[in-house]
Amino acid sequence: MAWIETPREDTWDGDLADLYAQLVDRDHDRVDNIMQIHALNPRAMAAHHALYISAMAGTKNLRKVDREMIALVVSTVNECHY
Repeated sequence: MAWIETPREDTWDGDLADLYAQLVDRDHDRVDNIMQIHALNPRAMAAHHALYISAMAGTKNLRKVDREMIALVVSTVNECHY
């Protein structure tokens, strides 16, 4: 597995500091690894987050748990561990 060094969350400033409040998992007091990688490109981080929010809240026909299950199945089929 490749390792990409990213800035620690406690050093985020500017655009990254603004995004932190939207991305932090309050239960674990951290930002998920997949989003931390985007710390190298805050615009990509904001776009990824907007896409996630749209996908997870963008329909009235599916409950959040259903959307999460679909995401899990797609990730499993694609052998993606995230």
